[in-house]
Amino acid sequence: MAQRADSKGIQRRDFLKSAAVSAGLTILPASVARGSAANSKLELGIVGCGGRGPWIGKLFEENSETKVVAVHDYFRDRVTAAGDTFGVAPDRRYVGLDGYKELVASSLDAVAVISPPYFHPAQAVTALEAGKHLYLAKPIAVDVPGCMAIVDAAKKVEDKQTALVDFQTRNNEFFRGAAQRVHEGMIGDPVSGQFSYHCGRLGIKTPPGTEAARMRNWVFDKALSGDIIVEQNIHVLDVANWYLQGHPVKAYGTGGRKARTDVGDCWDHFLVTYWYPNDVLIDFSSGQFCEGYSDLCMRLFGSSGTVDSHYGGNVVIRGKSAGWRGGDTKDIYQQGAINNIHDFCASILDGKYLNNTQESANSTMTSILGRIAAYENRVVTWDEMVAANTRLDANLNLPADGPDQSA
Repeated sequence: MAQRADSKGIQRRDFLKSAAVSAGLTILPASVARGSAANSKLELGIVGCGGRGPWIGKLFEENSETKVVAVHDYFRDRVTAAGDTFGVAPDRRYVGLDGYKELVASSLDAVAVISPPYFHPAQAVTALEAGKHLYLAKPIAVDVPGCMAIVDAAKKVEDKQTALVDFQTRNNEFFRGAAQRVHEGMIGDPVSGQFSYHCGRLGIKTPPGTEAARMRNWVFDKALSGDIIVEQNIHVLDVANWYLQGHPVKAYGTGGRKARTDVGDCWDHFLVTYWYPNDVLIDFSSGQFCEGYSDLCMRLFGSSGTVDSHYGGNVVIRGKSAGWRGGDTKDIYQQGAINNIHDFCASILDGKYLNNTQESANSTMTSILGRIAAYENRVVTWDEMVAANTRLDANLNLPADGPDQSA
């Protein structure tokens, strides 16, 4: 569990390791979890109690030897709801912008950061520096400085703590099978690709117009979310990096805000061309307003074949002389998260700590590169973006009673 010298932590680590060995499992089954003493479980704090945070907490409790023991959110009503769901003690329910610091400083083993991406760097770094294992939602940040802060913090403790970013595609058997075959040469030399993320719009949480409402509706806010190309579209851009085993060297983009103008300041569509090493061109597009059509498509064309993969759909490879049937990823959203939870907990039990923050930073910065290129409507290189090291400032002006304002 957490790297602590107290006897309780040592007893919990020893109990879990011995129990896992005797059961022949890395993660104890739920039936054992329900019958175990409370201090036999990995103790988890959740930072971010909107929709996904409590959902992730439930998956942890249902699929591993974990107990949610602390919760944090800016808003009190969310903390109250999550605290009631998990039976969290009243004095371990934290609110306000800085409440996460109290959560991290409390007695627990791991922290799941599922808050708006703007806050990820400060929250993730604080957790790692406090000796807690980190389970982090994508994207890891909204700007380059935030990405690098997390990478640097995880690097310093990678021999004693896990830092796992929750990309579902990276832990799906069919996407893994496709990536392996692409890397082995089944489609020949990569030439170009079509990567797209088209879906319907997200729902407004509360009527816009106030700073508190801005926090409720953070997915529509450029600074808080990173815009849709970073917060949402990173799923498919991460797969482009994965298939091509690198990141783009430059990008040119455009886009705008035309169909969804009733809340926030995020764009609702992007069109970006990415140049990868060896002159591989990726045509990327996204829309977050679509009616009657939805698809997360990752299609890479090679000199002797094509990998055609879809988040929530089929993954297949077809070629001149070889192909692969692949399979359907319809359960990827939940099962991918469960797989990551299994790996996260197993890494802690086994002492084989995970750290995928660098590849996650590369994918986040790939999204940021496309955003900058589209905003400025020009070619922007990777090196230029990194050298500029531009930080987004949300310029928050939250009221004193903000945490107590309900939706």
